[in-house]
Amino acid sequence: MTTRSFNNDAKIKLTALINEGLAVMHEIEALSEGLNDTVKNIAEELEIKPGVLKRAIKIAHKSKLGETNKENEELNTILELVGKTL
Repeated sequence: MTTRSFNNDAKIKLTALINEGLAVMHEIEALSEGLNDTVKNIAEELEIKPGVLKRAIKIAHKSKLGETNKENEELNTILELVGKTL
């Protein structure tokens, strides 16, 4: 196995990239924790399951409500067909 060597310019670019990537990952982690706390608090306040709110956020973020509704419509049809609805 041959070890690749990098020149000084490449080393500087790679170091900068890794450091920036680490900073971004830490920021994402902190923001995710804050969002999870907010979702939990609002879920408790409104008596909604946190998972429902998280799913709503993901669907809204991806702008896929129509697609999700279509999938749920098909699922509902199947469950009604086999008599497994409330």
